[in-house]
Amino acid sequence: MPDCYIVGAGDFNREAFCPKDGDFVIAADGGCGALEQAGVVPDLCVGDFDSLGFVPNLPDVISVDPIKKDDTDTMLAINEGLARGFKRFYIFGGTGGKRPDHTVANIQALCRLASLGAFGCLVGMREVYAVIKNGSLRLPRRDAGTVSVFSLDEVSRGVTETGLLYSLSDGELRRDFPMGVSNSFVGGDAEISVKNGTLLIMWEDFS
Repeated sequence: MPDCYIVGAGDFNREAFCPKDGDFVIAADGGCGALEQAGVVPDLCVGDFDSLGFVPNLPDVISVDPIKKDDTDTMLAINEGLARGFKRFYIFGGTGGKRPDHTVANIQALCRLASLGAFGCLVGMREVYAVIKNGSLRLPRRDAGTVSVFSLDEVSRGVTETGLLYSLSDGELRRDFPMGVSNSFVGGDAEISVKNGTLLIMWEDFS
């Protein structure tokens, strides 16, 4: 199944943005401008276009009245991707920028995807966020950098971390105690899993 790429109005990591042939690209409002500068024509553009300032002249645009919506533009894009059957989402332009509250909103959007059995990554300029629920995430080999794991539930049980400087086997992480902060890659593949709970995983990515 192809993946869904979403580009918002925040900081756009152009070097990491590399959809494959067949992947679906959605511009969320101001993400249209970032993609235009990158020479990429999105498959779909959605939003109220308050950030962009105008409705783009593109073949497939869903323009939403800002007074009549509760979703952020990124959530509108996610809902469109889900409606088309996508299960893996890569969100760019969803951190930094002028609205740090949207970074938090986009982390919540990752939680929404995880609760629906889908998977999402939020890609910043030097960091990546992902959320897993009752599942696992394998991180490719890195020689250095930090990775942190936080419980988004009151208690996440059966947490295992392998391939990192500090290992954990069938442990617990709590929402009110950041025990999982600042682990380190050690040059091999790493895997993080949870049997019962929801985890936010954040790692440095300088590729």
